Amino acid sequence: MVLDAPGVPLRHADLPVPEPGPGQRLLRVHACGVCRTDLHVLDGEVRASHHPLVLGHQIVATDDATGERVGVPWLGWTCGRCRHCRSGRENLCADARFTGCDLDGGFAEHTVADERFCLPLPEGYPDLDAAPLLCAGLIGHRALRMAGDAERLGLYGFGAAAHIVCQVAAHEGRRVFAFTRAGDEDAQAFARRLGAAWAGDATAAAPEELDAAIVFAPVGALVPTALRAVGRGGTVVCAGIHMSDIPSFPYADLWGERTLRSVANLTRRDGEEFLRLAPAVPVRTTVTAYPLERAQDALDDLRHGRLEGAAVVTVAARRRGA
Repeated sequence: MVLDAPGVPLRHADLPVPEPGPGQRLLRVHACGVCRTDLHVLDGEVRASHHPLVLGHQIVATDDATGERVGVPWLGWTCGRCRHCRSGRENLCADARFTGCDLDGGFAEHTVADERFCLPLPEGYPDLDAAPLLCAGLIGHRALRMAGDAERLGLYGFGAAAHIVCQVAAHEGRRVFAFTRAGDEDAQAFARRLGAAWAGDATAAAPEELDAAIVFAPVGALVPTALRAVGRGGTVVCAGIHMSDIPSFPYADLWGERTLRSVANLTRRDGEEFLRLAPAVPVRTTVTAYPLERAQDALDDLRHGRLEGAAVVTVAARRRGA
């Protein structure tokens, strides 16, 4: 499924099987999670390096040569030489390339990926259930670490990432407060089933003071709201790659040694850590499956909030040369 230009629907296309270059693996795709970042690339809010482009960066696939099942995340290549790469911050590499944005992704039967950025997947997760771990899980894991050891944790937006983070945070003994769209009683009930102590309207005041909050929804207006919800010394983490503009707010909302920070991408270390942690919790992903030719429908359902948990595109790959 190909994106020809920002703002147009995906197009079904027959493309040649890609040829792996040096250091790359040819992968037969089984499933690919659908992420809000895919919407940002589709809409042109996150600029792709080329078109036509194959979206998708939560790839569960098998190496055609070895038969090994691997996962391919958003971070698809880094230079390995800059000061960020050398200091364990490869997520900040200025020359980084991203799967489904700079590199063709997983809404396809085959893809190629840098062998350095192919992650081993834990046993016990079928392809559909494993796919959301590769971005929703990894970004959520990094955001949760950035939130520190907060006992009372707010999650603003309860989509694919939050439904995983909620389980991890509850497993760690934290009290989770889930903030959803006004009137979204289904999402609030879903959050409570996954361990949230409270769930309610994101525009309303928190029922009690929070120690930290993670903003998953790409809505800048929620940032001042979250700052007002955390107490002195609290942290607000913006976990998305794109967000609407943050409105001005009084310094008093930040004062008191509150911290406002963003999460940028992920590292391979994040992947290794979280994919070891997920079976121990255990994280259980809730997914809605779409065949490859309905990838645009999956994106539309994500845009309009018609999903519980995560959407996953399923791929029935043909044999090479067929």
